[in-house]
Amino acid sequence: MTKSVSIFGATGSVGQSTLNLIRQHPGQYEIVALTANGNAAQLAALAREFSAQVAVVADDSAYAELKQLLAGTSIEAASGSDALNAAAALGADWTMAAIVGCAGLPPTLAALRCGKTVALANKEALVSAGALMMTEARKAGATLLPVDSEHNAIFQALQGGRIDQVRKITLTASGGPFRTWTREQMASVTPEQAVAHPNWDMGAKISVDSATMMNKGLELIEAHHLFPVGLENIEILVHPQSVIHSMVEYHDCSTLAQLGSPDMRIPIANTLAWPERMTTNCEPLNLAEIGKLEFERPDEHRFPATSIARAAIVAGGAKPAMLNAANEVAVAAFLGRAVQFLDITEIVTRLLDSYSPPEPSARNGPLSGRPLVRRQGGNLCHWLWQGNCRMDR
Repeated sequence: MTKSVSIFGATGSVGQSTLNLIRQHPGQYEIVALTANGNAAQLAALAREFSAQVAVVADDSAYAELKQLLAGTSIEAASGSDALNAAAALGADWTMAAIVGCAGLPPTLAALRCGKTVALANKEALVSAGALMMTEARKAGATLLPVDSEHNAIFQALQGGRIDQVRKITLTASGGPFRTWTREQMASVTPEQAVAHPNWDMGAKISVDSATMMNKGLELIEAHHLFPVGLENIEILVHPQSVIHSMVEYHDCSTLAQLGSPDMRIPIANTLAWPERMTTNCEPLNLAEIGKLEFERPDEHRFPATSIARAAIVAGGAKPAMLNAANEVAVAAFLGRAVQFLDITEIVTRLLDSYSPPEPSARNGPLSGRPLVRRQGGNLCHWLWQGNCRMDR
């Protein structure tokens, strides 16, 4: 039976990995919608290759190019946030939510409200409005499957037991490219150094998040929503080899871990075929070749992002959304060489200390157009960026 699929963020690393898997299984998947931010040429080529019904660019300025490139086909071209939401509402059997940042929240909600399966690769949406997303998923009877390697690992390990039998969940972290660096060394980090992850091939934003360990802070918030075992029962462990992706310890002190090569196609394949399994051409894990697995506690003095995230969860309200909004702007500023690497977490801390809006909900603001967290916290974060971002250390 053919499964209908929509991919939001089709030109990004997760989207490309998803399409790679679909190429390996011709005739099993039908593409409903493909979206991109502004790369009309690549999106049009993919839409033609996979005979998509709809192709959407978020950037309205790329619409004319997309429409021209799809002329003579039956593929509908569209642009803008409303078009993204409309494409999500088409109700594909399986939707990959891989738009980077809070811009992915409205279409992800639209897909969940169709009551089908949503594979979540966009951690920022759940971080910004986790309670709302989980409520909408339950209300619609939708299935939400985690794609992040760590959360997908937890999801797989939980198939060996029940959530009420869990004693502890451990999220593993590679430690990023600066795991052994001092803060003095990190003061002069360049964007090129920050995006060079030692294990994973990822986009620029998530690579910087890995370098600051903010990605692990965001994943902590995400795990808190997806796996309700209590914040005190979720820990982070640095594991430089990125072989064990997460672990679940049960009340009987048995620990189940999911292992695999650092290839995002592996967790994507798990969600794409779920509840079945699919064959892939991913590199099998060779433990003898790896030789050893190492572990260490995170150093929250050098990498304060995880403690900032944990405090945001405890504070509640819109603090997690503010953390995410501030981090998005700060990372963009760093990639644009407007601030230094260590300024990223400082900007996040200043925002959290200065602003406390209400928690995002379906009642306190529209979920179309500009993302909700941008409306609530983005202005202040941009002020920090454009004002005096050179923090005193």
